[in-house]
Amino acid sequence: METSLSLYDFALPPERIAQYPSQRGRSRLFVIQRDGSFLHGSFSDIPDYFEPGDVLIVNDTRVLRARLLGKTPSGGRVEILFTKANEAKRFRAIVRPGKRFKPGTRIAVEDEVLVVLSRDGRLAELEIESGNDVIMLLEKHGRVPLPPYIKRPPEPDDEKRYQTVFAREPGSVAAPTAGLHFTEEILEGIRAKGTKIANITLHVGPGTFNPIEALDLKEHNMEAEYYTIPKETAEAIREAKSKGRRVFVCGTSSARATETWAMGRGPLAGWTDLFIYPGHEFSVPSALITNLHLPKSTPLALVAAFCGRELILEAYKEALKMGYMFGSYGDAMLVLYRVAPGENRLLEF
Repeated sequence: METSLSLYDFALPPERIAQYPSQRGRSRLFVIQRDGSFLHGSFSDIPDYFEPGDVLIVNDTRVLRARLLGKTPSGGRVEILFTKANEAKRFRAIVRPGKRFKPGTRIAVEDEVLVVLSRDGRLAELEIESGNDVIMLLEKHGRVPLPPYIKRPPEPDDEKRYQTVFAREPGSVAAPTAGLHFTEEILEGIRAKGTKIANITLHVGPGTFNPIEALDLKEHNMEAEYYTIPKETAEAIREAKSKGRRVFVCGTSSARATETWAMGRGPLAGWTDLFIYPGHEFSVPSALITNLHLPKSTPLALVAAFCGRELILEAYKEALKMGYMFGSYGDAMLVLYRVAPGENRLLEF
């Protein structure tokens, strides 16, 4: 297995990391075809790749306004990124700068006061002093949690654009970015092909932005994220597989949730810390819709597991030459080529 982190590095000029999104549905589409060759098009053409009986899996999580700005009693500025609610008024967060905040520190966020209960490095547990719960606090004072490689503050357009059109279930601190390309018209075009669109929910955590620091992928630990797979989605996957039809999985988050379930590591709802890298044998996706990812990232490792490390790096080389944009607001990729397809374990349980 190719698990050395250095094998997942490539030169990505900063100007090729998208800072703003294209018009929804109008991004470019890089296609890795079934024979491993490349094709270039527009995302609006993606319905052409679907056939009757296929299934498209999308992640319907909704991004919270998870980034808070506060001040300490001395006037110091604080950035708080919500990660997980522990109770109605208590939550975990990444606090920057983290070294200043000892237990008992009070942080003002507009007209609210947060109290630091405990701290472990950048992570802190905080309690809301007022009557508001965590969701009310975020809705009232939170900002769009754009990824750290977008070097600008959030703007009003980000409120809608950093959210998919099928977002329903609040809980993520990062968007399932492959889904950002879809419009209602494109979804209707896919349905018109006789394809079923089924949803799962995986609430994307901050771990999606965490760089892989271990020199060997096998030593990297993913932060657990909560997922739900509706019974009707599970049935749609089983039916498609049993009839030899294809399952298109939109996004690495959807892939991780469905693979956790298919591997027998989890039920239809639960927590997953599954890290997918080359050597993983996929059970669910026949095709993968994704973005173009940053070097040494966990999403890149997953895509490399799906189509092969050498092929994806060759595709990225071609994408850079052709002017594609990378990152959450970048262009899209459709991967129809899959390496080492194994037995269909889904039919065994």
